[in-house]
Amino acid sequence: RETGRARLRKYVVTEEQQTTVPVSREEVRVEREPITDANRGDALDGPSISEEEREVTLHEERPVVEKETVPVERVRLEKDTVTSEEQVGDTVRKEQIETEGVDDVPDDRRA
Repeated sequence: RETGRARLRKYVVTEEQQTTVPVSREEVRVEREPITDANRGDALDGPSISEEEREVTLHEERPVVEKETVPVERVRLEKDTVTSEEQVGDTVRKEQIETEGVDDVPDDRRA
């Protein structure tokens, strides 16, 4: 006989998450260094007065957010059968017959 029911319900919970991600970028800065007696030799080692152009590539980091759905847990509903012994009592009835004049019927056919 049925003794109860069990149900497993799956539902979705949505929540907002915020996080701080460190990012860096390069900025250009012109440094000017005055010529002194201590660095005059390095300054004179370069090329003569000329025109030239230099180019510097600057870089920066940009946060890229990506979501993915990944399994994190399996849930299973199992049921176990538990056997125990109980003492019960009730009135039982049984039918019996008596026969007369039927001696040739074996005992196991009399009912």
